[in-house]
Amino acid sequence: METMTAAVVLKEKVLWEGTAGSGHRVVMDGPAEAGGSNAGFRPMELMLLGLGFCMGYDMVMILRRMRKEVTGYRIQLTGKRAEEPPSVYTEVTLEHVITGKGIPKESVERALELAEHKYCSASAMFAKTATLINTYRI
Repeated sequence: METMTAAVVLKEKVLWEGTAGSGHRVVMDGPAEAGGSNAGFRPMELMLLGLGFCMGYDMVMILRRMRKEVTGYRIQLTGKRAEEPPSVYTEVTLEHVITGKGIPKESVERALELAEHKYCSASAMFAKTATLINTYRI
């Protein structure tokens, strides 16, 4: 079992700095009405980005294993959250925009199936509370 580490430190008011075990850093902050200065990401934005990074990484790796020439990839994510606390994501739409040469829709659909249901750990976690809707354009 792989163990990952991270630490978060309060810098001021509601401004936090997070450091991953890999040494990378990220800043999180709140809006002015919560005492912040909007100087960083919100925690739930980072969760949404994590899903996008995970799905994108797996998609590109799967398509390349299929010997498809992927030259560009973009995912636009839109998340809907529950009205009442905890305001978890209840629905997330991922619009995959793939550029490359000779990539058939069947390959993209198979890669989406594998990424979402087998390889992407973030999609497995999101699926506990949210419906994931994947759309794509090649």
